[in-house]
Amino acid sequence: MSNPKMTQSKIPSSRLARLGKFGGLTAKIVGNMLVDGTKELTQGKKVSRSRLLLTPDNVEHVANQLGHLRGAAMKLGQMLSMDAGELLSPELSHILARLRSDATPMLHKQLKAILDENWGKDWLNRFSHFDLRPFAAASIGQVHLAHLENGKKLAVKIQYPGVRQSIASDIDNVAVLLKLSGLLPKHLEMDKLLEQAKYQLQNEADYHLEADYIAKYQTHINTNEFSLPQVVSELSNKNILVMDFVEGIKIEEAVSYPAEQRNKIVANLIALFLQELFDFRLMQTDPNFANFLYQPHTETIGLLDFGATRAIPETISKGYRSLMNAAVQKDKQAMQVAAKQIGFFGSAIDQSYLDDVLDIFELACEPLRVNQEYDFASSNLATRVKTKGLAIKQQKHQWHTPPVDAVFIHRKIAGIYLLAVKLKAKVNVHSLFQAYVL
Repeated sequence: MSNPKMTQSKIPSSRLARLGKFGGLTAKIVGNMLVDGTKELTQGKKVSRSRLLLTPDNVEHVANQLGHLRGAAMKLGQMLSMDAGELLSPELSHILARLRSDATPMLHKQLKAILDENWGKDWLNRFSHFDLRPFAAASIGQVHLAHLENGKKLAVKIQYPGVRQSIASDIDNVAVLLKLSGLLPKHLEMDKLLEQAKYQLQNEADYHLEADYIAKYQTHINTNEFSLPQVVSELSNKNILVMDFVEGIKIEEAVSYPAEQRNKIVANLIALFLQELFDFRLMQTDPNFANFLYQPHTETIGLLDFGATRAIPETISKGYRSLMNAAVQKDKQAMQVAAKQIGFFGSAIDQSYLDDVLDIFELACEPLRVNQEYDFASSNLATRVKTKGLAIKQQKHQWHTPPVDAVFIHRKIAGIYLLAVKLKAKVNVHSLFQAYVL
């Protein structure tokens, strides 16, 4: 979750109000397109629908309005940007990047109404202090600092009004706007993505489910390496999740610590990822740096925000284990079998395209093959993977949308890699993977 620096705004909570936002947005964009199109026609220029839609003014307006709606708009933007990546136009990439990061807090009046409804009019009597200014805000809700009368420090996660009830209609409306551009890659299986976005957002909006995920992780996690919040059940419900406040510094600030500590942070996070994928088959899939804290005195990592947790199907878990093992051995045939088991390839695929994708998988598994400390900061691995990916971009007829579970797994991998580079870590990943060698 990100620290909100923008002005507060009222979030439309009813379906009618949210639909009105979409209607007004569409009307403004269409109006701008008509005006600009008329100008181009009178100047004898060929009119392009996509160029008219994606003017700087329209792009900015779409990003602002969708971000203002929170929830479904931001989640679909996140999923599309993860799935399509380099295949999207720069303008749509800009909109989706904004949806990944921008969130503004709700008005104090709206916040108080939610607290009154859920805790009663005398809710403030339960606390010695409650900060009405959130210290974090994202697509589903915002988080406040509070203290109980006994001094216990809490993090109070409050869901935005109307998000849960409007998930299906919001996502469908956002999809209409994005399809209007005509620039979404035709290979994207939009219906599948839309259903998965609805499913993921419904889960994230279920604070009872998030509390259950926290409890499950507490049974799995090594408390010598990680710390998790404790849920305060008597104050929590479907709209509000109250937890112990987890202390620590921003994880990226650990870059100033000795190499031994930085390496340990990344090694523990990689080991946790492998456990999530192969042992727990349960993964917190949002690797945003803000979801991790570092506690230097105990050298432990604080884990935050379990809303984006997903159960990993056994077939996906086994497929990735086989794929990684095959990549370590550079066994292309075994890699192909494992990748198909995961769901990466359709039935009709050119061998050259398949080989290119397998080359990318093999390259991405480079840290697993090196039986020594892997220097993430100097590896330029992400650049090399991206370069190979650009070649695939040219083979549009072969594009295939991977299973959504894979999208979220890759999101987690990418986040850990970026943190490893940020912390200039050197880790023997090969050694960590030995427990999963087939």
